[in-house]
Amino acid sequence: MNRNFRAEFSARADSVLCARRRTQSISYYSEWITISGILLVVSFFFCAGNVAAQNNHRIEMYAKKLLPEYEYLAYGILRHEVTDKNGLTTDITSRYTTAPIIPGPTIIMDEGDVAEITLYSQVPIPGNAAHTDLHENVSLHVHGVHYDIVSDGTLKYINLFQDEGATLVQSYTYRWNAAYGTAGTWAYHDHNMHTHNGAEDKGLYGALIVNPASKTVPINQGGNIVNVPLSSIAKDYILYVIDDAFVGTEIDNQTGQQTPIWVNPALFAQAGTNVRFHLIAMGTNFHQFKLPGYSWFDPVTRTIIEEKVIGPLEKHVFAITTGANSSYMDTSFEGKAQNMVGSFNVNP
Repeated sequence: MNRNFRAEFSARADSVLCARRRTQSISYYSEWITISGILLVVSFFFCAGNVAAQNNHRIEMYAKKLLPEYEYLAYGILRHEVTDKNGLTTDITSRYTTAPIIPGPTIIMDEGDVAEITLYSQVPIPGNAAHTDLHENVSLHVHGVHYDIVSDGTLKYINLFQDEGATLVQSYTYRWNAAYGTAGTWAYHDHNMHTHNGAEDKGLYGALIVNPASKTVPINQGGNIVNVPLSSIAKDYILYVIDDAFVGTEIDNQTGQQTPIWVNPALFAQAGTNVRFHLIAMGTNFHQFKLPGYSWFDPVTRTIIEEKVIGPLEKHVFAITTGANSSYMDTSFEGKAQNMVGSFNVNP
């Protein structure tokens, strides 16, 4: 009797354990199917969005010395073509100045776009070089967007892979992916010349603007944050905040034309239009930007602010509707000492 009870209990226990294992297996399998399905759906919509919005940019740039007697260097544009999702190619090279400039050209992409950028070096070998067969390596290192290790734009000393720059005898091609989530304004600069930190301080720097896929920009209108169409932005001002001055580029969005506006430039706008500021801090100092009489939306704190502290290689982008004349300025101690101020002129 005791033996029969033990046998019956053992059989029931085995049956229960098997049932539990089957239930757990079914549960695990169901969870795996559910998770896989979710990932598949997310991937489908993400990839579909990429395909739907993607433009392909083919860009050729060069770096050269501005003048033989000066140490300053600059980037220039040779070609910029954009092919849309329908295969239509547009040449927008005429938007840029033909000369190399400091700051470098501002490259504009949309979320989902991909750019292939070929860089050429026209930087001469120093006349007193000990080894004239050694060519200076110049590069493009970008912040904010996605790229593979071969497009990092650094030396093998840093990336442990290879030197990723152009020389007098060989160009170099980079691939930048403005994937979804990379909207913003980002610095690019040399990372290879002279030292592993590059020649950013000699003039080899510029900006990449990645416009949001939503095609809208938040703006303060009477204390309310309103998303306005990106197409309503009449001008973009790219202001590089270096240690002792503002240096700028202005973009007229009606024509796409880019104009260098040099040091502490006077900015001009029509009354009642929307304009966008792109601040990029270079150098080593912290700065406190202010535009008296104006307030704007801060995407970090999601509040309306009237001034912004910005540090090395940080950036800040905001849009306003123009009203009265003002002056933009750095109100930090160093900024005041260097008289870092420029006029903002609003024409009626």
